[in-house]
Amino acid sequence: MASLAKTISQNQPVPTKLTHHVNNLPVFSPNLCYSRTGSFGEMRFIRSCGRTEALIDSSAQLSDVPLLSCSEAIERIKSTQANQKSKQQFLAMYSSIFGGITTDPAAMVIPMDDHMVHRGHGVFDTAAICDGYLYELDQHLDRIIRSASMAKIQLPFDRESLRRILIQTVSASKCRKGSLRYWLSAGVGDFQLSPVGCHQSTFYVIVIQDDSPFVSKGVKVITSSIPIKPPQFGTVKSVNYLPNVLSKMEAEETGAFAAIWLDGEGFIAEGPNMNVAFVTKERVLLMPQFDKILSGCTAKRVLTLAKALVREGKLHGIKVGNVTVEEGKKAEEMMLLGSGVLVRPVVQWDEQVIGNGKEGPIAQALLDLILEDMQSGPPTVRVAVPY
Repeated sequence: MASLAKTISQNQPVPTKLTHHVNNLPVFSPNLCYSRTGSFGEMRFIRSCGRTEALIDSSAQLSDVPLLSCSEAIERIKSTQANQKSKQQFLAMYSSIFGGITTDPAAMVIPMDDHMVHRGHGVFDTAAICDGYLYELDQHLDRIIRSASMAKIQLPFDRESLRRILIQTVSASKCRKGSLRYWLSAGVGDFQLSPVGCHQSTFYVIVIQDDSPFVSKGVKVITSSIPIKPPQFGTVKSVNYLPNVLSKMEAEETGAFAAIWLDGEGFIAEGPNMNVAFVTKERVLLMPQFDKILSGCTAKRVLTLAKALVREGKLHGIKVGNVTVEEGKKAEEMMLLGSGVLVRPVVQWDEQVIGNGKEGPIAQALLDLILEDMQSGPPTVRVAVPY
């Protein structure tokens, strides 16, 4: 209170501190006038959900907000980017808005009236860049086209043109290790809900350099309390990732790596941006079916590569179907599968230790198979980039 009282104008009495009768929180009277030069003219305090919050009065004069030219705005973007520290570097971007590729991060922007921005009407996908090859490019491209169809987004180009743009953007970036990400949007045009006013669907591509190694250390997961997306939306890789973000944050707040969703019937579904798999005591690789969740490209590739472990006798079988929480927590091994983690062992789920609490041999074997596949797999999963 002492610091607050110093900023209040001497022309106004210090407000009386009131006490909320439910949670004993302080509540301040409205219309506090600040006298410091250049500050806001009026501040109002309100109570919302048991918290005291300040609202700026609409009549406040924001005289210190500059009006920038285009070149000045770009220079400020560059200055901001120069001061940001990140393990990722954005090397190239294609935009169907300007119909070309740029390697200047300050130009890697999306119009605010794009319906993907303000309505979430967009889909996306990705592909890994490994030693100058795109891994599972066609599998991911087929998936974004399916997602676009389900989201009622018409393709701005045919499939072959989209594929060519993706490869050329990676080529322009000169990136040999990182990731390719791309989006299809309903398009730009207005701020309405319906895309009727959009001129044409838009396509964006960005190449991200990331030299971070894949980690095989075991992690802890929890059961998510965030509601899972219904199947109609869960099977689409859309930009509506708020449930996924909240689920990930929920896990991190408890010291866990990820949170696991259960479907409407209580069966194990998926993680926030990854699939999940188990190895039973009978050495059967067990994975939830994809009818209600996103069809993971990495998870499907793992199912194919795991057949080698069956032939070697390390696995006794592979099964895709409904998996109960009891089955999952009693498994010998548990793992997360996705393009960002590849194969990541899970050693604890909630309070239940998985297996012996250590990284299992099957998870490590599958990670080795995926890494080998990325390095020397068949042409169906590796597309050379012409630099």
